[in-house]
Amino acid sequence: MTAVLQTQAVTGELVSGYRLSVRRFARNRLAVTGLAVVVLFLLFCFVGPLLYSTDQTHTDLTQVNLAPSGAHWLGTDAVGHDELGRLMYGGKVSLLVGLAAGLLATVIGTLWGAVAGYAGGWLDAVMMRVVDAGIAIPALFILLVVSAITTPDALGLIVILGLVSWLVPSRLVRAETLSLKSRDYVLTLRAIGGTHGRAVFRHILPNSVSTIVVAATFQVADAILLIAYVSYLGLGVQPPSTDWGGMLSAGLTAAYSGRWWLIVPPGLAIILVVCAFNAIGDGLRDAFDVRGRA
Repeated sequence: MTAVLQTQAVTGELVSGYRLSVRRFARNRLAVTGLAVVVLFLLFCFVGPLLYSTDQTHTDLTQVNLAPSGAHWLGTDAVGHDELGRLMYGGKVSLLVGLAAGLLATVIGTLWGAVAGYAGGWLDAVMMRVVDAGIAIPALFILLVVSAITTPDALGLIVILGLVSWLVPSRLVRAETLSLKSRDYVLTLRAIGGTHGRAVFRHILPNSVSTIVVAATFQVADAILLIAYVSYLGLGVQPPSTDWGGMLSAGLTAAYSGRWWLIVPPGLAIILVVCAFNAIGDGLRDAFDVRGRA
């Protein structure tokens, strides 16, 4: 009965805390602006093609390297693809892969960090040494090696990015778990015979949501940048598919010929989306910061 009452009290505190966090986030203009930018790009990439239909599969050599005009708002590329339609198509791949890879990395890191922090002892030491060894190897290096060996599609990039990006979230969740596992409601649950799984999934992880959500936003931003890096080097998704990094790579030589429309739009898109996700992450971190609450 005591454990039930404590759980209800904790749940009430969580709900009240989340409401306060939402209000604090709404007062952060930079974070709200970042959220608006992300929503606009999602609409642009997923709803835009329904309103501005273009052929991004077949080439049209009669429409090569045209400057922006009423017929092609952002001009065309070296094989006749409409650049505005290509920006939507490439953005869909970048955002889908970035969001999915960031989510996968956060899930893996959350489970790994929660188990390590809750178990403690030798298991924690072994699991965190694995994390330390992984952090010592740059994720971009691993991604480039794997991409050079195989030619990944969008799903392959999601899996690879998720498997190389979970290390930082695992450290954050582990630190949060070490703090939470000594709380009274967790100790009471264990004293009355509650299982380890119930302690982790019903108490520790729900109370770590703020850390997990903030980590996820930064993971998405990092994933979008990593996709752009490997695609810029020609190791990302292969034609006719593309993403913003691939568009940058394809338009690099054209920039020296004055065809700015092939490199400026995808470059700005990457900068805006990554900055927007970072702003959202900073806003969420401030909103969930207990020390900043009045």
